[in-house]
Amino acid sequence: MDEDLAAWVAGLDELFGRVAGRFLRAEPRLRARLYVRGLLAPLAGKNGWTLAEAAGERTPDGMQRLLHAAAWDADGVRDDVRGYAIEHLGDPDGVLVVDETGFLKKGTKSTGVQRQYSGTAGRIENCQLGVFCAYTGSRGRTLIDRELYLPKSWTEDRQRCREASVPDDVVFATKATLAKNMLARALDAGVPARWVTADEAYGGDGKFRAWLDERRIGYVVAVPRSQTIPVTAGCTRADHLVEQAPSQAWKRRSCGAGAKGPRMFDWAVASLPVYEWTTAAGWSRWLLARRALTPNNKGELETVYYLCCAPTGTTDEELIRVAGSRWAVEDCFQTAKTEVGLDHYQVRHYDAWYRHITLAMLAHTYLAVTAAIAPKALAAASSRSLSEKSDVFWHT
Repeated sequence: MDEDLAAWVAGLDELFGRVAGRFLRAEPRLRARLYVRGLLAPLAGKNGWTLAEAAGERTPDGMQRLLHAAAWDADGVRDDVRGYAIEHLGDPDGVLVVDETGFLKKGTKSTGVQRQYSGTAGRIENCQLGVFCAYTGSRGRTLIDRELYLPKSWTEDRQRCREASVPDDVVFATKATLAKNMLARALDAGVPARWVTADEAYGGDGKFRAWLDERRIGYVVAVPRSQTIPVTAGCTRADHLVEQAPSQAWKRRSCGAGAKGPRMFDWAVASLPVYEWTTAAGWSRWLLARRALTPNNKGELETVYYLCCAPTGTTDEELIRVAGSRWAVEDCFQTAKTEVGLDHYQVRHYDAWYRHITLAMLAHTYLAVTAAIAPKALAAASSRSLSEKSDVFWHT
C-alpha cells in the first residue's frame, strides 16, 4: 500500500513538473496542486469551500483567487496535459471524439447560461454547454481540450459579456466551429490520431465534414436519417438507402466493451460513389448503419446512420470500431464529473470556468494515465480483431 501511495505521489509530481512553468509565481502553482489533490480526494462535493477545507484552509478565498485572479496560463496547462496524455496513451490508430455536455445552473449570471437543450439532462434546461475533445486509443481515454459555448443571447450583448469577463474579441461560434478549433489544435500539435468521430450535431454539418476532408483525417460521423446521400442515379436519403440493404448485408458485431459487456448491434456498410472533386485520391466513402437488437418504446428497431471517409481498403470492422469509439467521450464525462468534480464548480466568469475545467481535466488525465500504466490495463487493451472488407456495394 505504501508503495502504491508513493507511486501515485510520484506520478502527480511528474505531471506538475510539466505544468510548473505555466504559473508565474510559486503561490498559485502550489495552490493549483492543492486544488487538484482536492479534486482527486473522495469528497462529496468539490467546490471552493470543500477544496479549501481539504487543503487545511479556513476560507475558500485562496481557491477562488486561483480561479479568478492569479497569474497563470490555463491554455498552456491544457497543452501540457495533452502532451502528458499522448506520451502515455498515444496510439497510431487513435480517435479524436468531439461532443458537448451540459452544466445545470440557476440564474442568468454564469457565462453562457440560457435555457437550451442539454443532452446530459435529456431536455431543455437552464444550463451552460461545454464542447470537449477527447482522445481514445488502445491504452486509455481522456479529455484533451475544452471550449465554452456562448449563445447569441450572450455574444450580441457585449455589456453582459463584459460583466462576465468575456474578452471583447470573443464572438459567436457554432459548436461545430468550436469542435474544429479543438481538432485543429490537436492535429497541429501532432497528436497521433487517424480518426475523428462525433454525433449528428456535428456530423450533420456539411462544413464540418468538408473541413475533415481538407485535413485528410478519416472520420465516422453520425448524420440524421434525412441526410442526402449521393448515388449513381442522383441523390437519396440515408434511411431510404438503408431500407434497400439486403438481409445478408447486416452483420451482428460488437463496437466495443460497455458497462454491461460488449455493445452488440446489427451493422450494414454501403460503398458510396466517389467523385474526384470531393474525395482525395486513394480515399473512399461509405454509409454505415447501426441497428438496435431490441425495439424501443415505440416498438421500432432504432437505426443510427454514419457517413464515413477513410483510405481505400479500410475494413468494415474498423469503421464499426471507430463508430463505437464515440462512447469514450461519454465515459470521460461521467468519470470526470463523478471522480474529479468537472461539474462541481461555483464560478460565473469566463476565465474562471476555463481554469476550473482545465484543472479538472488535469486530474482526470492523471487518473487515466495511472490506470493505463498498470500491466493488467495494458494487457486488456491490446487485443482487437479485424477482417476483410467485401468488394460489393452492400458489404455482405
